[in-house]
Amino acid sequence: MSTLTLEQVAERAGVSPGTVRRWVNAGLVPLYEGEWTPGAAAHVQMVARMRSRGHSFEEIRAASESGQLATSFIEALRPSSDARYTMREVERATGLQRDLIERIMAAIGLTSISGDDFSEEDVQVLKYQAALLEAGMPLPVVMQLARVYGQAFQQIADAEVRLIHMYVHEPLMRDGTPPLEIAATMEGMASRMLPFAAPVMDYLHGRYLRHFVEQDMIGHMEGDSRVPAPELGRMRVAVAFADLAGYTRMTEEVGEHEAVDAVERFVDSVQRTLPVGARVIKTLGDEVMVVASDAVTLTEWAVDFQAQALQSEPLPRMGIHYGEALYRDGDYYGREVNQAARVVARASGGEVLVTRAVVDVAEGVDGLNFRGIGAVGLKGFSEPTELFLASMGEGLNGRR
Repeated sequence: MSTLTLEQVAERAGVSPGTVRRWVNAGLVPLYEGEWTPGAAAHVQMVARMRSRGHSFEEIRAASESGQLATSFIEALRPSSDARYTMREVERATGLQRDLIERIMAAIGLTSISGDDFSEEDVQVLKYQAALLEAGMPLPVVMQLARVYGQAFQQIADAEVRLIHMYVHEPLMRDGTPPLEIAATMEGMASRMLPFAAPVMDYLHGRYLRHFVEQDMIGHMEGDSRVPAPELGRMRVAVAFADLAGYTRMTEEVGEHEAVDAVERFVDSVQRTLPVGARVIKTLGDEVMVVASDAVTLTEWAVDFQAQALQSEPLPRMGIHYGEALYRDGDYYGREVNQAARVVARASGGEVLVTRAVVDVAEGVDGLNFRGIGAVGLKGFSEPTELFLASMGEGLNGRR
């Protein structure tokens, strides 16, 4: 393991070498044992952040001694270069103007970077964005991809840290493990885990890229040429919302842990059974949003899913609508999405409710039956919405 100088450690933490010495003498850096390892340097950075937030020496010392600040594993995630660049230098290196640089960094989610504190890795990422623009990629595309990447990797990193904390770090502290041993355990785990992260992400990106390229081509080949294409930035999709009826009551009756377990089983079942061309866009609590290009296939899946879930508690309920949605940052927005979200709220456990738009494209399809339940007022919509209960059986109106 490479070692650092005191000056390098102080520079990384944004304090003076004398301050680092005082912290060591005060017992705030238990990872320091005569030489500055990356782990010990990371601990100094954590102390600096705690001091900037107003924590006293006594509070930091207690946290260090209990293992709460055993964060040497984070050092493996740090940029490999200590070089720093000013905004003017980044502008020259990338050919991008200051306002665009700030917009891209904000889109990625790195608003904490100050105007004159760019790392070598920050500059390289901005060069990639500049290359995309120079190659002819429209600016809205570059910005939306930056936001999608930033949001996705924030979620990944957050999950990694929180799960390791809950299942590794916290148990070690509760067992009274010495802080140095905790740090060694965490560092060893990180050193074994991190080399696999990039290959796995690269594999998944390639695998899903092939899948969605194929789906895009299929959509062009099988699309109805008689229907005008949506305006730029919009997509014609089927949107389904699904949740667990009575979930709030279940939380009160059986407790949060069992209720959350039920949600995990529900979401897992949705993801495992979705037809080709459909995918989960997001989850919020017990609610799942699914989007597909084919409204008929999505409805068939929903009806079959409900038939298989009749023995589960609490019962799922679903609402499906078909229309043009605004596509932005990997998500779908607009009136049609809001309508699907309102439809599921009118369903009971075990039911699949669909709108007239879904029934229109499913007319004559074997294996589906639609029973009209009338025009229903949905929150936020001035006109009543005609809803139908979808089920397995004969085609529309009994036709086969």
